[in-house]
Amino acid sequence: MMIIDRFEGDFAVVETDSGMTDISKELLPENTEAGDIILLTDSGYIIDEQATTERRKSIAERLSRLKGGAK
Repeated sequence: MMIIDRFEGDFAVVETDSGMTDISKELLPENTEAGDIILLTDSGYIIDEQATTERRKSIAERLSRLKGGAK
């Protein structure tokens, strides 16, 4: 799994299973954002929409619990 951590200049800083790496923004889909989960396919990088949505939902739920929301 690869997660976009942030953008720095012409590169995306990406968290991978083996650590952090840089990927040229030119290689990513135009609408890529920090927090997106990306996959490398035969035709290039794509955003894993389902995994990204699930990850964002999980993070929002954890944050809510930390702030004293739903338990």
